[in-house]
Amino acid sequence: MIKIGIILGSTRPGRNGEAVAKWVFENAQGRDGVVYELVDLADYPLPHLDEAVPAGRGKYELEHTRRWAAKVAEFDGYVFVTPEYNHSISGVLKNAIDFVYGEWNNKAAAIVSYGGVGGARAAEHLRLILGELRVADVRSQVALSLLTEFENFKTFKPGAFHLELLATMLAEVESWSRAMKTIREPAA
Repeated sequence: MIKIGIILGSTRPGRNGEAVAKWVFENAQGRDGVVYELVDLADYPLPHLDEAVPAGRGKYELEHTRRWAAKVAEFDGYVFVTPEYNHSISGVLKNAIDFVYGEWNNKAAAIVSYGGVGGARAAEHLRLILGELRVADVRSQVALSLLTEFENFKTFKPGAFHLELLATMLAEVESWSRAMKTIREPAA
């Protein structure tokens, strides 16, 4: 059994990401050999990075960091739900990623993005960040346009074709998460 966290990468009031993350979570339920958990960054209020020692050393002094590190460490893979703000991911998502290091390593990730052009630029920026953390990102992605998938830019109404894209992406992140788990576990 593998465990995959769906990371909701926005804490903005009235955020569109909450509906998107719930849609991903609901459609991920009941898949064989995997448990999905929705992780809302609003439930992990992290100040701007305030650890004295770089995350790569794994010596977390502050309780909020230790709590976040424990949550990130629980998963074999991730689905990042990210908005696009100014051609990038949200500041709160970048900050949460930067707080820990080793807990991300040798895992897999998929990206569901949303924005004016489907969040494509945010997804590409996130791929660069994940590479530095030794997270293997899958090729398939779900990109949701604010112009076509959100009525009045607020009410999430994804086209039916997105379900097939989502299923393909979930299958990829599941298989990659299983494969990456063998790297993290010592040989018997």
